[in-house]
Amino acid sequence: MTEMQPDSDVRLAIDQRGNGTPVVFTHGWADTRQVWHGVVEALYGRSRCISWDLRGHGESTIAPAGQYSRAHALQDLLSVVDLVDGPVVLAGHSLGGYLSLAFALQHPEKVTGLVLIAAGPGFRKQDAMDAWNASVDRSAIDLGVPEGQEEISKHTDSWVIDHLGDIDCPALCIIGERDKRFAASVEVFEKHLDVRASVTVADAGHMVHFKKPTEVADAIADFIAAIG
Repeated sequence: MTEMQPDSDVRLAIDQRGNGTPVVFTHGWADTRQVWHGVVEALYGRSRCISWDLRGHGESTIAPAGQYSRAHALQDLLSVVDLVDGPVVLAGHSLGGYLSLAFALQHPEKVTGLVLIAAGPGFRKQDAMDAWNASVDRSAIDLGVPEGQEEISKHTDSWVIDHLGDIDCPALCIIGERDKRFAASVEVFEKHLDVRASVTVADAGHMVHFKKPTEVADAIADFIAAIG
């Protein structure tokens, strides 16, 4: 493990393995970089795999409440991406996929491809946004996450979904066949992004990358080979 310090209050835990096309893996809310272990084990011989813990997660610093905004998360992700001399493929699960989309909008020159695993683009309708945020608040209580950390999973605007068409790098969508909640997002991505392939993994749900790492790694390897 190595550490990166994007600001004076936060140190990020980062793992790097392998050589080849760099892939930065960003986990979902209330997870850690360890959920990528199986994917990295299957892929690192073909790619340089960089996985990291979001602030307030895993071995990264628990930041003070009020420092878990999208802007904070994207600044952290920029610090991780800048470990690489050149653009990267961003692979993100759930929240990690949303942050990868947002990063591609902010820094298109740093992204050669997107791997969106059980991810969504956010919401346009306020009632849907409010319902999602309320569910995050309930889950935060159940999970006992650090104070204020739930902000990282909340939505306050429709910026990402409204600008999907501005993202011009190729994308791969991966979803488990039982993940009905995020299945509709694949259709949105196929409409607005340059989706080169959409992969549905049999006998898997939302944690498809954790339950079926070999299938996910193979899909990522095929995608990287196809985009050169």
